[in-house]
Parts: sequence; C-alpha cells; structure tokens
Amino acid sequence: MADSDSVMAMANSRVHVVPAVLSLANPPWQREVWLDRSRFENLDHIFDVLFDDFCDADNPERYLGIGLRTEEEIELMRRLGAALNAASDEAPHDTDEEYLAAGTWPEVVAIAGRLARVMVANDLSELVRLHEDASQRQQSGPATQGESA
Repeated sequence: MADSDSVMAMANSRVHVVPAVLSLANPPWQREVWLDRSRFENLDHIFDVLFDDFCDADNPERYLGIGLRTEEEIELMRRLGAALNAASDEAPHDTDEEYLAAGTWPEVVAIAGRLARVMVANDLSELVRLHEDASQRQQSGPATQGESA
C-alpha cells in the first residue's frame, strides 16, 4: 500500500492534470472558455499544466507514480504531447484561435478523450480500492481491540 505522502502527491498532481486533459477533449468548452478573453483559463494554462507544472507530456515516464498511474496513461500522454506539438507548428502566432483551427486539432481532441477516459477510470478504481481498504480496517479494528481486552 502506498504511503499517505505519495497518495497526496498523486492526488495533488491529478487534480490539475485530469481537468486539463478533459478540457482538451471538449471542443465546445474550448471555444466557450478559451476564446473568451475575460476568462482566466486558456490554452497557455493547459500547456503549463501538461508540459511544465505537473507533467512533461514530451517525456511523461518520470511522472509514473507521481501524476500518472499506468503505462497506458504514459503512452497516451506522450501521444497527446506529440499531437499538441504538431498543432503548435500550425499556430505561428501561438493564439488559441490558431490552435483550434489547426488541421491536427481533431487528433488532439481524440487522444485527449481517450486519455481522459483512462485517467478517470483509473481514479475511480483507486477511489473504490481506498474505500474498500478503509472499510476493511474499520471492520478489523474493533475485533482486534476486543480480542486484546
């Protein structure tokens, strides 16, 4: 079982990475939020999360156990990084509008959708496991205390 510090580090990382991936998988939301200059979040924020602050989409291997749970997540993150870099090549002025109009943007959305599904499923599985572990500890706790009395 992982220690509580590593569980908290994973949770802290994923609370940023998962929403960033989800936003890349949602074109209507991208247009509504990223193209609205009055909103804080834009594609720069997503790049910061996925390439600098909480992951390195170019080299995601070192984030296994930190922000990524499985080899499948690593491979999909690597593919997402490559797709984002390809879209970047089509955005000479680095604007959100250019990214969303890039011919490679549908690939970004598709890969992000697959990665989002995997990450959410893995997080839900981990949540169930943690709940089951807590439940087992709770059930075994009173019996152990009663036997020692």
